[in-house]
Amino acid sequence: MAMRPLHAVLDAIGATSTHRDVEQLLRGSGWIACGAGDWAFALAAPDADIVARISPFDPVGPYTARLYHDAAATGQTPRLYAHRRLAGGGDLQVMERLTSVPACEAEDFLARLAAAEPELEELADIVTRVHHDAQRDLPWCGPLDDNPSNVMRTTDGRLVLTDPYYADGPDLYATAEREPDRVVAAIAEPERRFMTEIPLACSGPWGQGDRDALREKLRQADAIVTS
Repeated sequence: MAMRPLHAVLDAIGATSTHRDVEQLLRGSGWIACGAGDWAFALAAPDADIVARISPFDPVGPYTARLYHDAAATGQTPRLYAHRRLAGGGDLQVMERLTSVPACEAEDFLARLAAAEPELEELADIVTRVHHDAQRDLPWCGPLDDNPSNVMRTTDGRLVLTDPYYADGPDLYATAEREPDRVVAAIAEPERRFMTEIPLACSGPWGQGDRDALREKLRQADAIVTS
């Protein structure tokens, strides 16, 4: 693994580093785009099976990273090499590269996980425990995500669970449109500064004009709170 460039990047990430800074650092080290979803985009290392998942705004990122850490011994979550919270509410996870699996195989894994079958019982317990904490701590934390795309395969053939936690985006963003004061009261500005910059690669497109309008609503609501 080309860990020296990764260490150099991690060393360069400070308290004020944003998702933009991290993307620039990685691209400057030869990392290339390899995918995008609604909440994050991914860059692949040039000479190793390592991927960086970068989100401009991801409230549940720390809980996902905690799941990967706590369940590492099961071999049923991705190997996580690094996790950093980023300024403005962003999140960086550096992990082993994964590939998709057929939907039927993923659905079988999720069904066995939901039933806490013996080979997945430890993982099921950890998933539930971390999810309980996320729902307790975070506004708009959704239920467990049963999307088959959240089951993937490692390069050594293991099936792993990825991203089972998520913020309820449709409700959160609809509330921000209708009642921005509620979002401002519930999520501190430093933790949502870039919430209009998530990719929405699956559910989009989200036009720049609409993004700008929502950002302005939140800015005005922040101004009222601080006035």
